[in-house]
Amino acid sequence: MDGSRTKSPLSPRERARERGYESLDVRARKLRRQASDAEQLLWRHLRARRLDGYKFRRQVVIAPYIVDFVCFEAGLIVEADGGQHSGQKDYDARRSARLERMGYRVVRFWNHEILTETSAVLEQIRQVLSELPSPCPSPEGRGDPPFGAGS
Repeated sequence: MDGSRTKSPLSPRERARERGYESLDVRARKLRRQASDAEQLLWRHLRARRLDGYKFRRQVVIAPYIVDFVCFEAGLIVEADGGQHSGQKDYDARRSARLERMGYRVVRFWNHEILTETSAVLEQIRQVLSELPSPCPSPEGRGDPPFGAGS
């Protein structure tokens, strides 16, 4: 290592805090504590594998974004959009497109929809989950051979 460089005594998080930036992790924690009524209602149905055994997490950092709900095993992101989203449709479309390029499927619901048509929203999420390829590998000895085997 070059002796002309000195290591900062502060961690990256501390340097960001000094500059006035809030890390995505800190922001995600705040969002979890300040969930909207619609997010709280949807979370009651998604948490603890309550929706068909799928594990969802809420307010998760998928840099450079924080997503409302994600099921990593199915590659599904569920967004609960409040009124502020009506003025940012272009941003939301670009954000969804980028997340989809990262391999996720993104579905969005208006908060009003979640609050007044909860069963229909859950059914739509179930439908999307059923359309996604299964992340579970084939049982041993069945399906395609492992990559590179038998070549």
